[in-house]
Amino acid sequence: MQKQLTEEKVFKDPVHRYVYVQDQTIWDLINTKEFQRLRRIRQLGTSYLTFHGAEHSRFSHSLGVYEITRKIISQFERNSYPDWPVEERLVSLCAALLHDVGHGPFSHSLEEVFDTDHEQWTCNILLGDTQINRVLKSVAEDFPAKVAAVIQKKYPSPIVVSLISSQMDADRMDYLLRDAYFTGVNYGTFDLERILRVLRPHKGKIVVKESGKHAVEDYLMSRYQMYWQVYFHPVTRSSEIILRQIFRRAKELYGGGYRFGWLPESFKGLISNTLTVEQYLKLDEALAQAVFTEWAEERDPLLRDLCERFMNRQLYKYVTIEHPDETLLEAIRECFSSIGMHPDYHMEIDFPYDLPYDVYRPDQQAGEKKEKAPILLLHGEDEISEISSKSDIVRSITGLHQGQYRLYYPEEPLREAARFVPESLKQLFRLEEKGD
Repeated sequence: MQKQLTEEKVFKDPVHRYVYVQDQTIWDLINTKEFQRLRRIRQLGTSYLTFHGAEHSRFSHSLGVYEITRKIISQFERNSYPDWPVEERLVSLCAALLHDVGHGPFSHSLEEVFDTDHEQWTCNILLGDTQINRVLKSVAEDFPAKVAAVIQKKYPSPIVVSLISSQMDADRMDYLLRDAYFTGVNYGTFDLERILRVLRPHKGKIVVKESGKHAVEDYLMSRYQMYWQVYFHPVTRSSEIILRQIFRRAKELYGGGYRFGWLPESFKGLISNTLTVEQYLKLDEALAQAVFTEWAEERDPLLRDLCERFMNRQLYKYVTIEHPDETLLEAIRECFSSIGMHPDYHMEIDFPYDLPYDVYRPDQQAGEKKEKAPILLLHGEDEISEISSKSDIVRSITGLHQGQYRLYYPEEPLREAARFVPESLKQLFRLEEKGD
């Protein structure tokens, strides 16, 4: 029997207005130190350097994902849909709340450099010696493993997994609305309430009533626009590049025996790939920025410069390159080296791409990349179709969408040495546009 709170708890939320907590387990999980740590992890990484309002945390996002999941389940139960397994309610709510608990500071940049995976860390936290594990075990001894299986997409009930991880899940719906709100853009807005009303459990899957097709089209277009206007914003990409280079340089220096002025144990574990769960939980953005502030005075000039740039928002500039062939890139590398720049750190090609919606073929072969489960429309009582087969709008955004090639570089040293730059590259880097 799931224990209910004697009095419902309510969080005021700018996106959903209110987040309601009725279960003692959910309330106890929210109050664990591992979940409270998410207050110190930004939802949008370095996007605050582009959109000054993007300071919201993974704590608030996680509450939002929980609330959307709670609303979906409440709608299923209120209407007594026979295809919803009512016994899966608590595991679904716990997985929704905890799905991001394994995120580290500036998570995706950190993961790329150190080859870590926030979902794996989430499972390590759920299954390790943590307060979260103890709360989950109070439900049942095997309950932490059940919640971890949902996160890993291995849970035996696909309908539970699809609530948290599909091409129209509670996670995506919350972060689109929340990120749009805090960045101040309109691209991510869509009619959430309408979508929630037309969701149905059907033969082990979550489907959309046919009349909700246009609301889903709006949601998918919102996702498409948010990626290209917010998540792939060139200034944000620049800050991410510098952040990755800080981590990469620190890792390189540590491997070479460099003695840092300050290197916390959790950072040492990170860059030496020996992190324990206890150390990982000490990693947050407050610590990362404190470390970067200290490293801005390190002896190593490259690490010092990168940290100064990140902390003071002195980001790399960029130029768009139509076709970045190897001959051109080698010429740039030689030029940068000749004027004392470091090509491995002072130039990076960025080429954003996205898969807004994947039709997904059930017959895909082993080894082929599979996206999350497709969005299915329910016609009448029993007829199912994949949404792109019924929507020209959705069909237009299937497949890979690619951006422009951009070359990022620090402008100041290049401009200071402009007289040594070949004429062909002067034009590329616009070195004569400011009266040089």
